[in-house]
Amino acid sequence: MLPFRPAGGRVRGRARVLTAAFLVALLGTLLPALPADTAQAAARTVAGGRLDWGIKSSFQSYVTGPIAHGSWNLTGGAATVGDSRFRFHSATGGYDPDSGALTVSFSGGVHFTGHRKPDGSYELDLTISRPQVAVADGRGTLFADMTSKEKGTGRVTMAARVPLATLDLGGLDTRGGGTPIALTNVPAKLTAQGARAFAGYYTQGTQLDPVSLSADVRAGAEAGPTATPTGDGDDKDTDAPRGTFTNAAVDWGVRRTFREYVTGGIAKGSWHLSDGAQDGGALFRFPRGKGTYDAEKGTLDADFAGTLRFTGKNLDLTLTAVSVEVKDGRGTLSADVTSGGTRSAHTPLATFDAERLTPEKGLITLTEVPAKLTAEGAKAFGGMYSAGTGMDPVSLAVAVDKKAALPALPDLGTDPKAAAGDGKRANQAPAAAPAPDSSPVSARTVTLLVAAGVLLVAVAAFLVLRARRRTASTAPPQD
Repeated sequence: MLPFRPAGGRVRGRARVLTAAFLVALLGTLLPALPADTAQAAARTVAGGRLDWGIKSSFQSYVTGPIAHGSWNLTGGAATVGDSRFRFHSATGGYDPDSGALTVSFSGGVHFTGHRKPDGSYELDLTISRPQVAVADGRGTLFADMTSKEKGTGRVTMAARVPLATLDLGGLDTRGGGTPIALTNVPAKLTAQGARAFAGYYTQGTQLDPVSLSADVRAGAEAGPTATPTGDGDDKDTDAPRGTFTNAAVDWGVRRTFREYVTGGIAKGSWHLSDGAQDGGALFRFPRGKGTYDAEKGTLDADFAGTLRFTGKNLDLTLTAVSVEVKDGRGTLSADVTSGGTRSAHTPLATFDAERLTPEKGLITLTEVPAKLTAEGAKAFGGMYSAGTGMDPVSLAVAVDKKAALPALPDLGTDPKAAAGDGKRANQAPAAAPAPDSSPVSARTVTLLVAAGVLLVAVAAFLVLRARRRTASTAPPQD
């Protein structure tokens, strides 16, 4: 015979089932629906930004001083900013606002040369490019691609992503998820690997210039502006040897030292862009180029939009109607020049080598080709520079196929407007306040959950009490 089960067991079981069912129903009513991608909510991408770093200002002085008799030049769209600082651009990477982990890479480079030898080579030859900053667990490291010639032996080494400097974050909290993320004047010290890549000019632990950066943060995997690919789906006749085009751009910074003069303490001026001209930090872009080309003959004629005006003390210089002509392996950049109220049309300003105009994947490109000032250009600049003076390099991009897109401009991101202050590090990007009830568990939700809990406890207590009363009335008497 099966043992006897008092009815109270069934009642208590039913009470538990009812309580659980009531809980599910009540929570389903009170809790707001969570977004499906809550698990990925912390994912962020970095798209756009800048890194300002002088590397080591005393090294710059040494290179250009009376001992090394050298110089430095910028590559890949890098620029200068302020005193003895280089600006790298187009930040890309990832950011986790919960942990504060940040990995952000920049474009551009600096090439130092000094101690020239009789054969024209240099004993000091160092390139630092594509810096990357990684922050995790309160520690920071600056990496860079480096090409250097070892001091004494002359042995050339090339290495990618060298851990060049450690960054003293000083307890800086990078969590929060705001945009832009900004780090200001972070102290940096040379690593052992960096010392070797620095060609032995400095030892491990040497204090380097402080690092400042800002990076725009985008939710999820949203992509920011990047160099635009041309794709592989070009038609067979895409790279026609000759024809017309309606989409081209020429990039030219005029001359770095001239820009610094305009904004410096003497001229105390600025520049203004209009009619479609764009500022890429170290260069100006004149867009909407139209014209003709013949790759077999090596000729090209293009007219561009955009106006660039420099103003300052005893300075008023405007360049507009920029054009480029290529013939016999030589390019000439011209413009209508207005200076001191006098306008000169189609003035040849700079010349550059242009031996190859072969289209590839729908684009004709010339990248950072060295340029020299013409005699007419020297007059346009009021005799500030003589004919033959090296000007900023010229980059030209011509889309000969409608499917092809021009390379993107350097992306400096949002200006963090960080105050110089006393040089302390600061995260200039506090998290933006969420909209009401926009977080996965809002204050309203918490209130509802507390009320639901209190109600559930009361209901459960009532059901259990009723079950006990029924058990007492139906159970057999105990001997």
